[in-house]
Amino acid sequence: MSASEFWTEPTRAQGLMIELKNARATVDEFRSLERELRDEIEILEMADESADEPHVREVFKRRAGYARKVEEIELQTLFTGKSDGKNIFLSIHAGTGGTDSCDWAEILLRMYSRWLERNNYQAKLVDLLESEEAGVKRAVLEVSGKYPYGHLKSEMGVHRLVRISPFDANHKRHTSFASVDVVPELEDIEIELKEAELKVDTFSAGGPGGQHVNKTQSAVRITHLPTGVVAACQNERSQMLNRKMAMKILAAKLLRIEEAKREEEFARMYGEKGEISWGNQIRSYTLHPYQLVKDHRTGHETGNSQAVLDGEIDAFIQAFLRWKERKY
Repeated sequence: MSASEFWTEPTRAQGLMIELKNARATVDEFRSLERELRDEIEILEMADESADEPHVREVFKRRAGYARKVEEIELQTLFTGKSDGKNIFLSIHAGTGGTDSCDWAEILLRMYSRWLERNNYQAKLVDLLESEEAGVKRAVLEVSGKYPYGHLKSEMGVHRLVRISPFDANHKRHTSFASVDVVPELEDIEIELKEAELKVDTFSAGGPGGQHVNKTQSAVRITHLPTGVVAACQNERSQMLNRKMAMKILAAKLLRIEEAKREEEFARMYGEKGEISWGNQIRSYTLHPYQLVKDHRTGHETGNSQAVLDGEIDAFIQAFLRWKERKY
């Protein structure tokens, strides 16, 4: 940063600033916890067992909190991927299951929004396609903060919900599917996008109808014809800004596909077997006849499904990071 030419490439410089901020925060957390524990140990070593018993009991009560802090710092050492500190586009798509799946996609959007808010991330809704009846067909969030890709790469894949359908008059059990994709927002995107390979559609922004519909054709949807990958944006102020954001999302998605090919995940995520339906799920959320959320990769599970749907997914993220570290 002290080099005279540091700011000659603003985009690259900004990326390094984010990298520095994340690294500094981790080091500061470690040093702060180290000082706190050292002070506690010194006081305990000087304590008189009988006279200072209340203080000793109080310190023992704080052990669990200290253990959690150590665990959080240990997890940050697992963020070794080159994209782990990058901001992301988190997209949710409804799959097989009709209205139930659209409702399920909206539940997932709420779950991730709560987790992001609870963990002090900045999230901006850049695209939303509502269903005609209930829920959403597609939603895309732009997320910035501390290691967003490092944390949320665990969520990529198909999520399955089993419940009594609120849309079934006979109150039968239904299975719904929705997919979650997470792509890092990259500063220097090394993907060449040829205009001849792009199909650009413009449409009115907003929901299925009513006062929220924008009468101008400001929303933009771009399809990359060779791969079929689609990116859309409708929440910016003009068609030009929406197109710019959609191009950014599209380029990031295409680069993610190239990375996935190298990681041998391409077939699972985007190939013919990548349909958002039975057999491809990474996690199941069962609300009937019993309560259970289970990750099929790591084996981590909990019976407190309501807490998970309220955004308490940290245990699943942590289990995935440890599983991936062991695997590779």
